[in-house]
Amino acid sequence: MTAPLDGNALAGVFRELFCADMTTAVGRCESCGNANALGTAQVYSTAPGIVVRCPGCDAVVMRVVRKEGRAWLDLRGVSYLQIDT
Repeated sequence: MTAPLDGNALAGVFRELFCADMTTAVGRCESCGNANALGTAQVYSTAPGIVVRCPGCDAVVMRVVRKEGRAWLDLRGVSYLQIDT
């Protein structure tokens, strides 16, 4: 099994999607309730998409898939995403 990157591996993908550095955004894990900056998440990028896991309980908090000029962002694992503006 490949070792995960840290949540900072999401910076480029989210910068394109949200035009901001999203690694400082805070998400609350739906599974354990911990709120953490995305930069602390565990990121697995060797699958067909990117899988992001909670650093506290290892639950999947989001998925990102990109193909042919489109992106799919699944945030079912977070109850909120707080972005500083």
